[in-house]
Amino acid sequence: MNRGEGKKIWLFPDGELPVPDKDSKLEAHEALMVLNTSDRDAVIKLKFYFEDREPEGDLEVTVPARRVRCIRMDHPNEIGGFILPHNKQYALRVESNVKITATFGRLDTTSEKMAFYSAAWYSY
Repeated sequence: MNRGEGKKIWLFPDGELPVPDKDSKLEAHEALMVLNTSDRDAVIKLKFYFEDREPEGDLEVTVPARRVRCIRMDHPNEIGGFILPHNKQYALRVESNVKITATFGRLDTTSEKMAFYSAAWYSY
């Protein structure tokens, strides 16, 4: 059953993968969190947009039916083998075959006060 929850396309315009801090107990990262409430697996295509080069994309990830998945941007094996550059502005387009709910978060450990926040998004 498809509950009709979520959207099929999500846009996250504010990405910038922080450089890992060897002195931090926490691992700096960015992550896409996806909730799939449908009874079908979500096959998701990721496309990365940059200021100074053509997009990299159509990298596939799967979120099983009735599951949540955290997809780390600093783990190439989770994003189709793509190595995302650190400290480089990018935007992310997420397209799914079923309706999903998505959010995007960042843990930045480059400051003593650390920051964890989610980025603004747009969906349709």
